Amino acid sequence: MDLGSMLSGGSKQNVVRDAWDRLSPWPGGKRLFSRLIGQAAPYTGTIGARVEELRRGHARVVLHDRRAVRNHLQSVHAVALVNLAELTGNVALAYSLPDDARFIVAGLSIEYLKKSRGTITGTCDCPTPDTSERCEYPVEVVMRDAAGDIVAKATLRSLVGPKKG
Repeated sequence: MDLGSMLSGGSKQNVVRDAWDRLSPWPGGKRLFSRLIGQAAPYTGTIGARVEELRRGHARVVLHDRRAVRNHLQSVHAVALVNLAELTGNVALAYSLPDDARFIVAGLSIEYLKKSRGTITGTCDCPTPDTSERCEYPVEVVMRDAAGDIVAKATLRSLVGPKKG
């Protein structure tokens, strides 16, 4: 079974939590974990962001500024920021879910506050569901530049429910 099918509910365990807890303490483990997430969700992997912190209800993800994520104004592209917001919120929520739960993003809103230049860090402090009972949760992500200025804020409407089968 591949990581993608495990993430979509094909496993009886929380594979995001298990993978992070196993890999992150090792040299290169955070990079490997981030690549695995990118393989499971290929579009997400296109921005090359790295998960730096992950624990129950919290994630910190870093996006390094490079040509591949820039727009014609030489700032980080708006869609790259949306992708960073979704990745940050999704790993925070996924890590926090009970083993028998899964989720899907039902909606996303974003507010761009400043041109994004340089390294951008997404942080999320999200709800930590105790059950797999069907419920929608707001997952908020803040993105800051290297100076600590907020460049964008996003809210993911994430629907949590039980895994099938």
